[in-house]
Amino acid sequence: MDQLDDILNQDIDPTETREWIDSLDAVIQHDGTERAHFLLERMVDNTRRSGGYLPFDPTTEYVNTIAPGNEAKMGGDAAMEWRIRTLIRWNAMAMVVRANRKPGDLGGHIASFASSATLYDVGFNHFWRAPSAEHPGDLIFHQGHSSPGIYARSFLEGRLAEDQLDLFRMEVAGKGRALSSYPHPWLMPDYWQVPTVSMGLGPIQAIYQAQFFKYLEHRGLVPPSDRKIWCFLGDGETDEPESLGAISLAGREGLDNLIFVVNCNLQRLDGPVRGNGKIIQELEGVFRGAGWNALKLVWGSYWDPLLARDHKGVLRKLMMETVDGEYQACKAFGGAYTREHFFNKYPETREMVASLSDDDIWRLNRGGHDPHKVYAAYHAASNTKGMPTVILAKTVKGYGMGAAGESQNPTHQQKKLDEEAVRHFRDRFQIPISDEQLKDVPYYHPGKDSPEVQYMLERRKALGGALPQRRRKTEVKLKTPDLAAFEQITKGTGEREISTTMALVRGINLLLRDKQLSQRVVPIVADEARTFGMEGMFRQIGIYAPFGQKYRPQDSDQLLYYREDQKGQVLQQGISEAGGMASWMAAATSYSISDQPMLPFFIYYSMFGFQRIGDLCWAAGDMRSRGFLIGGTAGRTTLNGEGLQHEDGHSHLMSGAIPNVKSYDPTFSYEVAVILQDGTRRMMQEQEDIYYYITVMNENYSHPDLPEGSEEGIIKGMYLFKDGGKPKKGEPRVQLLGSGTILREVIAAAELLEKDFGVKSDIWSVPSFIEVRRDGFDAERWNRLHPEAKQRVPYITGLLDGRSGPAIAATDYVREFADQVRAFMPDGMRYTVLGTDGFGRSDTRANLRGFFEVDRYWIAHAALAALAKDGKVNAKDVSRAIKEYKLDPDKPNPQTV
Repeated sequence: MDQLDDILNQDIDPTETREWIDSLDAVIQHDGTERAHFLLERMVDNTRRSGGYLPFDPTTEYVNTIAPGNEAKMGGDAAMEWRIRTLIRWNAMAMVVRANRKPGDLGGHIASFASSATLYDVGFNHFWRAPSAEHPGDLIFHQGHSSPGIYARSFLEGRLAEDQLDLFRMEVAGKGRALSSYPHPWLMPDYWQVPTVSMGLGPIQAIYQAQFFKYLEHRGLVPPSDRKIWCFLGDGETDEPESLGAISLAGREGLDNLIFVVNCNLQRLDGPVRGNGKIIQELEGVFRGAGWNALKLVWGSYWDPLLARDHKGVLRKLMMETVDGEYQACKAFGGAYTREHFFNKYPETREMVASLSDDDIWRLNRGGHDPHKVYAAYHAASNTKGMPTVILAKTVKGYGMGAAGESQNPTHQQKKLDEEAVRHFRDRFQIPISDEQLKDVPYYHPGKDSPEVQYMLERRKALGGALPQRRRKTEVKLKTPDLAAFEQITKGTGEREISTTMALVRGINLLLRDKQLSQRVVPIVADEARTFGMEGMFRQIGIYAPFGQKYRPQDSDQLLYYREDQKGQVLQQGISEAGGMASWMAAATSYSISDQPMLPFFIYYSMFGFQRIGDLCWAAGDMRSRGFLIGGTAGRTTLNGEGLQHEDGHSHLMSGAIPNVKSYDPTFSYEVAVILQDGTRRMMQEQEDIYYYITVMNENYSHPDLPEGSEEGIIKGMYLFKDGGKPKKGEPRVQLLGSGTILREVIAAAELLEKDFGVKSDIWSVPSFIEVRRDGFDAERWNRLHPEAKQRVPYITGLLDGRSGPAIAATDYVREFADQVRAFMPDGMRYTVLGTDGFGRSDTRANLRGFFEVDRYWIAHAALAALAKDGKVNAKDVSRAIKEYKLDPDKPNPQTV
C-alpha cells in the first residue's frame, strides 16, 4: 500500500480488510443490502457484548445517499421542464427587480428561489397533489423568501395576471389584487395556506400538522390516505430552536407522511452557515439520531463519472475534508479556482479532471439543481414507510445570478440588478427578450396555448389541480348548542367554591356531550392537565397515542388513571408550549386544510403563552385559526407561591395587539359560559376567522347566577354588575371597574366605602378591556371621518354617561391594561387605574395584592383620593383611610422593587 492508502485507511492490516470488504460485497450481490446491514449490526452488537466501545457515527460519506443505480427514473419531458423552469426563474427575478426600481424601497429576494427552483419544479410537476374528489391534497410549507418563484409559476399557469406581478409587495395600492411579500393567508386567503417566513415556525408547524393528520385518521374523522406534508426550509434556518426542537416527536411517532426539504445553499442571510464545518453532515447526524430517514442530495449527475472512477476514495476523502466556506468560494470564483484550490490538492483528483476545461469544472452541478437527482430523492421520500424523511439538498444561493450574486455573501440582500447582470441572466437561461427590452426587465409569457403552458397545466391536472390553493370555509355544517345547554355553569354555585378554571373545564365537558361537537373538541395541554383539573378527561376521552398504550399505568387502580389510546382525544404534548401551540394551530386550521372543523382548547400557564410563543400566535392569526387559547393560573397575584416567572400581568396586552384575537378576563363562571358559547357559535357555526384568548384562575370562590340581560354586555366587554341605587343629591358616588379575580376585591372595596365613608358605588364587570377599547377607537375613527353625521357614542361612554363620580379600575394586570379605555371616559369623569406593575413574587394572595396595591383597601383609598380631587370628600377622609386600612404611604413603588 502507498502512503495515500495509509492516510485513507489508517489500517493495520489492509489485506484482511480487503477480504472482509470482498465478503460483504458478495453478500450484497447475492442477498442484497438489507442482509449485509443485518450482518454488520450483528457484528457491532457482538463487539459491544465483548466489551468494545464503538461510538455511534451518525453521518455517512459526503456523497448522495441514493446511488446512481438505485435512482428512480423521472418521467415527463425533461427538456420541457427545464424550459419552464427558466421562464419561472426569469419572471421571479423580474418581479423583484421591477419592484425595486419603483420609489419606496419595496425590498424582496431573488437568491433563495434561485437556489431552490429545481426543488420546487420537480414537486409541482410530479409529486404534489391538490385537494380533489380523489385525494385530500398534500400540504406544502413553502420557504418564505421563495415566494416570487411560486407567483411566477402561477403567472404562467394563468392564475395571476401580469399587473398583479407588478403589485408585488404593494398590498395597499393593490386593493385586493396585490401579492404579499411572503406566504400570508390573511392577505391572500384563497392562495396561501400557511405563513412560513418567520423562520423556524414552518418546520415546527409541519411536524404537528403531520401528527394531526394521523390523529384525524386514527380517530376515524378522515379516511387513511398517502397524503404528505412537504416542508421547505433553509439550512441557516435550522439554527432556530423551533426548526429542530420537535423533530424527535416526528421520529418517535413514525410520521411517514412528513418530508422536510432543506435547501442547503450553505449560506445564511449574511454569510456561510457553517463556514468552518459542513452543515449537511451536521444535519444528517441530528436527523438520523432523531429517527428520521436522511437522504443526502449533494452532487448532480455530472459528478457521477468522477465518483465512479474514484476507486481509492481520494475524491470522497477530499469532499469530506473540504469545509463549506471553501465550497462557497469554489462556486463564487469559477472553474479555474476550483481546479486550483479543490482538485489540485491530490495528484489523483488533479488527474481526474485533467481532460476537463475550466468551464466543464464550473458546470459540475450540485444535487439540488439536478432534476433527475431531485426526482429520485422525492420518490424515495414519498415511498418511505414508518419514519419521516429529510432531504438535504445542496444548492448554490443566487444560482444563475452570476457576478451579481451567485454564491456571494451579500446575495440574500440582492434586490437590484443592473442591465449587465440582467443580460447575463437572460443569456444563461435563454429567455427570448431582446437587448432593447432589457432595460425594462419585462415579464415573459409564451402564451396560454404554448407547449410550455399546456405542459404545466397537464401536469397539474394529473395531480388534482392548481397549487397553492386554500379553502376558506368548510363544507361541514354545524349547529352550536344554545346558552341553555351551559346551565351547569350559568347557575350560581351557592356556598360551593370553584375557580374559573374549573368552570371552563366543565364548559368543555358540556361541549363533549353535544352530539355535533363532541368528536370535534380537541383538548391540548403542555403537561399540565392535572394542574388545570382536566385529569378526568384521561379516562373519559383518552390521551392520543399513535400506537396505543403499551404499558400498565402506575395509577391504573384509580378512577382517573392515565389512559393512552390510539383513538384518544386529548393531545398531551409534553413540556413544550411551542409544541402545544403548533398542535393547536393544526387543529385550528383543520377546517381549511382538511375540511374537518375542529374546536381546539390549548390550556397553559398564561405567563408561558403570548410572551413565549407570541410569534406563533401572530402566525395563527395570519392563517385564520379558529379555537380557544386558555391562559391558566392567570394574573400577577392570583397564582400565589410560584414567583416571578410564573405570574402574568401583561398577556392581555400582547393578545390584544393581534387583530383577530378576542381577549377576555372573566370573573364568574357565567361569564365563562357566555364567552364560551358565543365563541363556539362564531367560529364553528358562523365560521368567522377569529380565535379566543381567555384567562382563568385557580382561586376558588362562590359564583352568582347569570344576571338577567347581561349576555350582550359580557360579549361586548362590560356590563353593570351592581347598581349602587339612585343617588341622593350631593351624595358621593364612584364607578368601580374590575375584571378577573380583582373584581371581587372591587366588590369588597364598595362595601368598605359605604360602611366606613358613606360612599355608594356602581360596580362594573369588564371581562374585556380589549373589546371595549376596540369599540371605542372604532367609534372615534368613524366620527373623524363623518364629521357631519350623527356621532357615534363608544360603548363604555354610553354606559357611564350620566353616572356621577370618578371611575376607578383595578385588575390583576399592569396598569396599561385598564388604562387603554381612558380616552372613552365621559367628559369630566376622573379615571384612576390600579394595576400590578413590577416583577412578580411569591407570597399569599392577600399579601401580594397589598404589595401591588390592588386589594380592596387600596381600591377604596384610590376612590376616596379621586373623590377628594373632585371636591366630594375632604383630604382628611383620605388620610383616615390610609390610617384605618393600614396603608404605608412611604412604601416603595412596587414597580421599582
